[in-house]
This record gives sequence, structure tokens and C-alpha cells, in this order.
Amino acid sequence: MDVQYSRNDLFPEIEPYERGTLALDPRHTMYWEQSGNPEGAPVVFLHGGPGAGAAAAHRRFFDPRHYRIIVFDQRGCGRSKPHADIVDNSTDHLLDDMERLRRHLAVERWMLFGGSWGSTLALAYAIRRPERCTGLILRGIFLGTRREVDWFLHGMGTFFPEAWRAFREFLPERERDDLLAGYSRRLNHRDPLVHHPAAVAWSRYETVCSNLIPRPDAAAISISGGGVSALALARIEAHYFTHDVFVADGALLDRADRLAGIPGVIVQGRYDMVCPIATADALARAWRGAKFVVVPDAGHSAMEPGVRAALVGATEDMKFTVLQADSRPTRR
Repeated sequence: MDVQYSRNDLFPEIEPYERGTLALDPRHTMYWEQSGNPEGAPVVFLHGGPGAGAAAAHRRFFDPRHYRIIVFDQRGCGRSKPHADIVDNSTDHLLDDMERLRRHLAVERWMLFGGSWGSTLALAYAIRRPERCTGLILRGIFLGTRREVDWFLHGMGTFFPEAWRAFREFLPERERDDLLAGYSRRLNHRDPLVHHPAAVAWSRYETVCSNLIPRPDAAAISISGGGVSALALARIEAHYFTHDVFVADGALLDRADRLAGIPGVIVQGRYDMVCPIATADALARAWRGAKFVVVPDAGHSAMEPGVRAALVGATEDMKFTVLQADSRPTRR
């Protein structure tokens, strides 16, 4: 059923009341921050990519009077160090990092909010540790299957042929039979004159395909990516895609029964070309009890008006849904 919420704007801009870094291992350090109500309901924002990093706008999906808003940059992303690093960087590492952060901040249970790759990470965490989850709000579902990765590398060209042609033709003709391998070699090259242009080409392709109406500034993406590093996004994304996102093919959907009893909202743009709606539909059928919100006039981006409104509506609804769920006896 197509649904749109009446609220169509984010909450006002806010600054964190606390920032910090957390040593994850001898190599990696995580940036984290908290904003909103220190005594409020904990919610953790899981950014996309993998590799995109978090931004100030991500705090604004949540009512700061109600929520204790926890935002962090995953390994190699954003303000975490070392930047754009793929050593010891896998899904299991990220899940362990989330637990380390939860304990560091003395959070007993929290709600997970994630889109695209953030939805993958949220599902993997909830399946592994359902007892730590008060609820899930997921957008633009990506389950990390080979079929979805192949769609990203090739299938999106069905609807964005110009963008795909530019993506493919960035590589020399002899390397175009294996786009992922060709890009990976360049993205991991030591020379910035090699990896920077490849990162821009990869990030531009993804950005152009992420909106129902392509952004007019997408062609202007630089290595900084307007605050999101094109290098971290492209290098880490290619690394995860090369390794099947470090999740057995189909495992997240196969284990969706572990989500039973966790309140959830799935928000999906009808015309999402990065993560097509069939994947969200499959998850909604496997996760009985989750609310499935299809935005009829949107693509992939969380910032498209209809998706943005649905996500804010979901965080508002969850204020009451989570309270009701917590008042019921748990079976776990």
C-alpha cells in the first residue's frame, strides 16, 4: 500500500552534546557523537555505503526532545581513522564495533535506523543480537546478495544508460568485462592520480542513480564529495562488493525469523533504482509484523521529500510502538 506522512520536514538543526573517539583495535579508531535528550530513548544511526560516513543532517530525523541520538562513522569512513582504510574492515568487524560502542555509552537497548547499506548492517545486528534492539527503521533495503551487487554494477544501466556508460567507459576497454575488478585495482592503487579519478567516477554513478529526478549537481562531484569522501565511499564499497559484503548469499532473508517481536518500519521508494523495491517486498513478507511504507514518487535517496517525510513519520510512530512493545513480556 502506498503511504505518505503529512509531516514533510526534518527536525531543526542541533549540535551534539557529546563527541568522542573509541579505539577499536591497534589500527582503527571510531568517531561517535550524541545529541538530543541524554535521558531519552536511545537510537543509533547507521549510515550507508558502505563507506559513506555520517552527516549533521542525519541527526534531524529524530525528535531531540524524545531521542538520545547516537551517530558514528564506520571503520574507514568520515571522521574515523585511518581514512578510506579496508584493512580489518568487514561486516563482522562493524557488528563488533557497534557492540563496543553500545557498551562504551552504557546503552542497554537501542533502536536501529539505517538506509541502504545501513539497512544491511541493522538487519545483521538485529539477527545476531535481537535482545539489544527496541525497534528498527529501515530504508532502501539492501540484503547484500550477489544479485543486488550485479544490479548495481550492470542493471542500473537499464534506467540510467548515460550514467552507466560513463561508469563503464571510465575503464580501458580491455578491463570492461569485469567492472568491479577494474575499479578495485584503481581504487586501491597508492597513487592519488590513479585512485582519485576512479573514486569520483564510481561516486558520480551512484549519486546520479539515487534520485527519482537526478540531481543537477551530480556531475560536479569531487574527491571530497561535498562532505562525503568519494574515496572512502568507492574504495570501501568496492571492497565489500568484492567479498559479497562478508555475508552468506541470502542469509539475512533466511534468518528474518529472528526479527519476530521487534517493532519495525520499512520505508521504500517505489522507483528506487539502486535498491529496487522487490528486495524490500521480500523482507516485508519474511518479517511479519513490520510496517511496509512504499513512497509512490521517490527513488533511493533518504532526502527525497516523500522518503524524508516517511522516515520522520516512522520515528514519530516508534515513540509509542516501542513503548507498547517494551510493556509486553519478552519471549527471548
